[in-house]
Amino acid sequence: MKLSMTAFSLFLTLAFSANSQAALSNDEFKIGISQEFENFNPLIATMSATSYMYSLVGRALVTLDADGKWVPQLAKSIPSMENGGAKFATVNGKKTVVATWEIIPAAKWSDGKPVVCEDFKLARTIADSPNVSVGDKETYTQIEKVDWDPKSPQKCTFTYDKARWDFYQLARTYPLPSHLETAVFAQYGAQKEGYEKNTLYAKTPTADGLFNGPYKIAEVKLGSHVTFVPNQYFYGPQPKIKKIIVKLIPNTGTLEANLRSGTIDTVSSLGFSFDQALAFDKKVKSESLPYKVEFKPSLTYEHIDLNMENPTLKDIKVRKALVYSLNREDLVKALFEGRQQVALHHMATIDPWYTADPKVITIYNYNKREASRLLDEAGWKMNDKDNYRYKDGKKLSLQFMTTAGNKTRETVQTYLQGQWKAVGIEVVIKNEPARVFFGETTKKRKYGAMAMYAWVSSPESNPKSTFHTASIPSDKNGYSGQNQMGWSNKTVDKLVESLETEFDAKKRTEIAHQIAKIYTDDVPVIPLYYRSDIAVPPLALKHFRLTGHQYAETNEAELWDLTK
Repeated sequence: MKLSMTAFSLFLTLAFSANSQAALSNDEFKIGISQEFENFNPLIATMSATSYMYSLVGRALVTLDADGKWVPQLAKSIPSMENGGAKFATVNGKKTVVATWEIIPAAKWSDGKPVVCEDFKLARTIADSPNVSVGDKETYTQIEKVDWDPKSPQKCTFTYDKARWDFYQLARTYPLPSHLETAVFAQYGAQKEGYEKNTLYAKTPTADGLFNGPYKIAEVKLGSHVTFVPNQYFYGPQPKIKKIIVKLIPNTGTLEANLRSGTIDTVSSLGFSFDQALAFDKKVKSESLPYKVEFKPSLTYEHIDLNMENPTLKDIKVRKALVYSLNREDLVKALFEGRQQVALHHMATIDPWYTADPKVITIYNYNKREASRLLDEAGWKMNDKDNYRYKDGKKLSLQFMTTAGNKTRETVQTYLQGQWKAVGIEVVIKNEPARVFFGETTKKRKYGAMAMYAWVSSPESNPKSTFHTASIPSDKNGYSGQNQMGWSNKTVDKLVESLETEFDAKKRTEIAHQIAKIYTDDVPVIPLYYRSDIAVPPLALKHFRLTGHQYAETNEAELWDLTK
């Protein structure tokens, strides 16, 4: 019997898929990821892909689990006012919180050295250096000091800089192996970016002793893959999977082919674009493929940062017109089959602080006429010859950047570009590889006008690192902070500061709503949509859970199991 080419191709596809699944075992598991990665030092890393992989090798005192609950990791328990592990104190005339954190005695680095309080003190010291670029520097520096009795090196006293209600969440800070990194910082810490370039995580990431999680790094090949093997000194259950290989496949369009051929065994939550996931979900069901396409509503907020130093964007009327020009409801229907929700502001719908009340926040429904009116008032007049707007002989033209090769973002870009053109705004697309876009362009605020990417947070997260004036990255602060819009609002500064120290839950919600009101009024950002987390695990994989927040599914990788 002869097969047509179409039938033969289908036969090969199904055969590849079947062979791939038949070969699945705990000996090796290959994960596909579409975003590039960078320095594995947890203080320096800013890219989602690096955080995704670091969760395989690194642990903190606490974490947010897949159920959205704070649970201990390196710590024996989470201190609180109720259990006596934390207390209010007055230090130098200032009210603060002092908490006792006890590290699990079995917690060790991958060379067998114990994880000790000194490791957290070193991380805090390095993060405080003006010569080191740390994305969320304040998470570390809000810990004013770390003390311990030399006789009990794993019993740490953290004194915070103020009486913060969320002090225990700051324990998500990562330790650094002081027995290895202290010397590096001593030698290079006085140089601008000297530590970043010379940390062992960058120079020899396969060295023993750098990691305290279930795995350690066995091989790093930039632009290709990272190989992980079990850390024999891990304090928790030894991982069942003996080798995990995370493969970089930058073009999301090729991930499915790699999955079907067995080049990878799963597509990570940093893999398929949403439209691909929708399409592949239909194929899984129609072809009975041995995968599950998982969707989980998340705290990920896709948005466009507006460069507040751009002369055109300094005019709030232009910023408001940009939002009014967009039919975001049509966007999510056309591109995502309505399975993702239009974003109104920085807080996602599953956050307890979320509000959609028009009495509380400013909502920008699609209104082309209002957009045109605002642009006219701002002095940008339509030219009938080319249907673009001009002011003082200059065309209204804005550069629009995002991560190159991300199909969903590039499709969204084109959609938005067309809507802005309809009101006379020229939008010039210039995309870059993720490593450059995140590691240089947005980090140093070099994007011309608009930068599209996503923030992911935890519930009830203070936006201080992205909204406060002091969080604007600059040469003076070593490009630390994540206020990449360059937004400065004194009222917001005070509100995010007060949010830290408000122990009354109801009052915290009220403050969060005040911040959202100013944020939506001032428009330093164009909210687009709240994303769903997506992954495609094989049916054979047990104990796999998407989280819906910034701590990836790899945070439970030691539980993954491919035994039949």
